Amino acid sequence: MFFKEFEIRWSDLDANRHLANSAYINFMSHTRMAYLGQLGFNQKSMAEHNIGPVVFYEHMYYFKEVFAGKPVKVSLNFKGMSADGMFFEFEHDFYDSKGKNFARCQMMGAWIDLKERRLIGLPGEFLDAFGRMEKAEDFKVLTKEDTRKFVQIPKDLED
Repeated sequence: MFFKEFEIRWSDLDANRHLANSAYINFMSHTRMAYLGQLGFNQKSMAEHNIGPVVFYEHMYYFKEVFAGKPVKVSLNFKGMSADGMFFEFEHDFYDSKGKNFARCQMMGAWIDLKERRLIGLPGEFLDAFGRMEKAEDFKVLTKEDTRKFVQIPKDLED
């Protein structure tokens, strides 16, 4: 499992002086991009293929407050991907300086062609990189139906 460590900055706190929701989102995004960078997904390679990641949802579960002053670690667990690589699912866990899990997030996203502005499968080299990625024990091959399991899509937006 991949981990990224963060120092909680003053700007990461909310009015209640604990870690703000926006900081959780930023820490997860940074963790994902750091890991993807190790797989060869970086600004240059994604620009060459004209692709970028999009988030469909991030479901946060908070177990305990966390405050400034101690570092936190964020994990990345590869939970699923469609056969063509278009859809992906990650799970993030947040750990305090003592290793206690204080939050979890389940997220799903996809890849978009930045010129055509439509979802696309991954080019072979990126699909191969994901194939080498460590997978969760409950890894699942995703389908389009998995992307809609939490919401009823309005009729006028269906394909």
